[in-house]
Amino acid sequence: MSEPAIPRRTFLRGLGAAVSLPLLEAMLPLNALASSAAKSRPNRMAFIFVPNGMHMPAWTPQADGTGFALPSIMEPLKNVKDSLTVLTGLTQHNAEALGDGGGDHARSAAAWLTGCHPRKTSGADIKAGISVDQLAAQKVGRITPFPSLELGCEPAATAGDCDTGYSCAYTSNIAWRSATMPLAHEVSPRLVFERLFGNGDPNATAQSRAQRRLEQRSILDFVMEDAHQLNSRLGVRDQSKLDEYFSSIREIEERLNRVEKSARQLPAPETLPTGVPSDMGEHIRLMYDMMTLAFQSDMTRICTFMIAHDGSNRSYPEAGVPEGHHDMSHHGGDPKKQEKIRLINHFHVTQLAYLLEKLQSIHEPEGTLLDNAMIVYGAGISDGNAHNHDNLPILLAGRGAGTIQTGRHVRYTDGTPMTNLFLSLLDRIGVRAETIGDSTGRLQQLF
Repeated sequence: MSEPAIPRRTFLRGLGAAVSLPLLEAMLPLNALASSAAKSRPNRMAFIFVPNGMHMPAWTPQADGTGFALPSIMEPLKNVKDSLTVLTGLTQHNAEALGDGGGDHARSAAAWLTGCHPRKTSGADIKAGISVDQLAAQKVGRITPFPSLELGCEPAATAGDCDTGYSCAYTSNIAWRSATMPLAHEVSPRLVFERLFGNGDPNATAQSRAQRRLEQRSILDFVMEDAHQLNSRLGVRDQSKLDEYFSSIREIEERLNRVEKSARQLPAPETLPTGVPSDMGEHIRLMYDMMTLAFQSDMTRICTFMIAHDGSNRSYPEAGVPEGHHDMSHHGGDPKKQEKIRLINHFHVTQLAYLLEKLQSIHEPEGTLLDNAMIVYGAGISDGNAHNHDNLPILLAGRGAGTIQTGRHVRYTDGTPMTNLFLSLLDRIGVRAETIGDSTGRLQQLF
């Protein structure tokens, strides 16, 4: 097989900057362009967590199989319906009390990706289990600059009692490197951006950022010499793809600059971390942009994103809900409160649609970025009022590099371990695991 014209791990470098490139045809062995190029086709994995359960009547499709209609919460996903698989009946049994009493929000988050029952403690002796994303990162992460990327919209806590005797470390983390080590997520889009495109030297990166801010320049301005040299070696289609990639980076930088300018005009900007929008929708979308850039540039293939901590009581005026999310989730059967939960759920899914449509718009040598991804979206609680952990709201988006049969609603026997899904997804990225948490085997009907 002939060597590619340029290496896959190519960076454009400048002062404090190292811009990794998207997958180009010039990075593939020459005869791979005329074949399946299966070995060159990357597959990404992401897990997106939403808190406090779901309004399940407006989430669960009525029909099974390919003929299902999108329920009202999922209506924003109409443009990517063919790339979706709705999974009903999955359970995280180890998020149940199992004799430990209250604390469903803490157990919901801690068990969501681990399948393990967390030790009930508000002290330093926390314990859950390694999460599926970190099992993947142990192997897949070796071939990318970052083994994994952890994102969130609320800062992670590591100490204190946040839920009936459970440590705040449980409610505010879903990624666990080991049974006793949660991985804190980054909430600032600006800091994620600088991490993705910095050159590894903190001093040079800080100097580059200060100069860009002073001169109102893009990070791309610092790598243009390398970019011009590279462009002369690319074909027309690769040049076009590179232009689109650069345009996306510039557009994101402009939005980050606007966010920071607005923050400086607030009465107390120090109350917000650097580069964090006050608008929740814009915050989520910018973090989705960071995930997209990380996948597109192959900086990582593994990502988790915690929209908010489980038990979060933030309000959603953007969705027409000025009341607290957690308060509304304890609806007691009140139709007005249930409708407000539906509005919050719909708002979150609207932002998800932004991500999935963006991934679908980015073309790679084989398929789109969405085709070459597995995005798990959902919650660790079904009905927020009942605090139940069975029949969870779980959505799988993407075709897993052509290995997943999409456009369907698949109904499993209630009580099927969600961890069985994890084993199946790990197989798709070449990570063989016999068990994770309470798994009993691999899911059928997906592949």
